[in-house]
Amino acid sequence: MPPVNRTMGPLEWGLLLALSLLWGGSFFFGQVALVELRPFTVVLGRVGIAAVALWIIVALVGERLPRSPRAWGRYFVMGAINNLVPFSLLLWSQTRIASSLASILNATAPVFTVLLAHVLTRDERMTPGRVGGVIAGLIGIVVMIGPEALRGFGEHLTAELIALGAPISYAFAGIYGRRFRADPPLVTATGQVTATTLMILPIALVLDRPWERASIMPVTLGALVGLALLSTALAYVIFFRILATAGATNLLLVTLLIPVSALVLGMSVLGEQLAAAHFAGMGLIGLGLALIDGRPVAGLRRLFRGGRRKSASSRENPR
Repeated sequence: MPPVNRTMGPLEWGLLLALSLLWGGSFFFGQVALVELRPFTVVLGRVGIAAVALWIIVALVGERLPRSPRAWGRYFVMGAINNLVPFSLLLWSQTRIASSLASILNATAPVFTVLLAHVLTRDERMTPGRVGGVIAGLIGIVVMIGPEALRGFGEHLTAELIALGAPISYAFAGIYGRRFRADPPLVTATGQVTATTLMILPIALVLDRPWERASIMPVTLGALVGLALLSTALAYVIFFRILATAGATNLLLVTLLIPVSALVLGMSVLGEQLAAAHFAGMGLIGLGLALIDGRPVAGLRRLFRGGRRKSASSRENPR
């Protein structure tokens, strides 16, 4: 398997920001949908509607999904660890803990990705810069959201541990998904959400019995459609595009950007005001991203070394 190009260019950073906006909205959409619907029903609606939309797009652009059992076996594995498990765990935990705390716990995904990628891959090794960047990013998220979001930590320990299962699952998915990088992102996204739909369908039917609810409010339906088309269908096409070129560790940086995106959305859509803590948190997240990317730090190091050489040269050759 050829090595992944781990450099994040302008296109990859732009796609990562777009993905953070799409996934940042998923917490809002999910919270709205959970008012009327049970967690597994929300997951079913999310991936089911997304699968139908993606199949239509696949047909329109002339792509074809593979038919081999081996290919679909990979889709089912990816669908389980990238959709079924994390979606279900996060939505269930949001019925018991605040969405802000859930987003902080979800943002630990890069921590697990750095650790797992170091063990399971050859080209995404752990470095001091990556470790320091992840820690700085997590501190920034806590500062930005507010330490009060952690005050309830431990009150619902089971729900918090279950929520932590989601970023661990995402970390495994980011590494496993490297094997799809030669495939068209649209095809891979369609295959995995289709597989997820087939897996979640019997679970939702048995545990949630969704037919017992005769009707749902338009706002709930709108949230479900937004969750499916924006935060799932479109998001996963972008997800696999970034994964193909930038690798799992860089891809999972999106979880550090999601709270920033949520804050920007609140400011632009709801008219919320930015406080000093928000700027401080975003600054720490920016520092973390720079440390993980490595190039800004390397540039400063070269600049510093160049300055020292000039200083030494001027001392050795005074005018």
